[in-house]
Amino acid sequence: MARTFDELVAMQRAADQAHTRVEELRDQYGPPAHTPWTELQTDTYETAWRAWRDLARDVQSAMTEYAKEQGTSRTEVEADVKKAVRHPQPEGDG
Repeated sequence: MARTFDELVAMQRAADQAHTRVEELRDQYGPPAHTPWTELQTDTYETAWRAWRDLARDVQSAMTEYAKEQGTSRTEVEADVKKAVRHPQPEGDG
């Protein structure tokens, strides 16, 4: 499926947000080796982790496909997407 650069940026943002959620849960629950997690904590963490994994996989695949369609390197596309996510341009700038 063909995607636009803006769609790749949105996908990367979603993956980054999911990763942040996983890190928040790790911080909140503590290391499971030191503080055993409840079943609910384990399920919540595993659900968040799977969401992050799936979103990250999907954006990586989409970037590869986009790079092929654009005739550019995948690493260049990834760098451009991550730059756009981390340093967004103010509205109206082009």
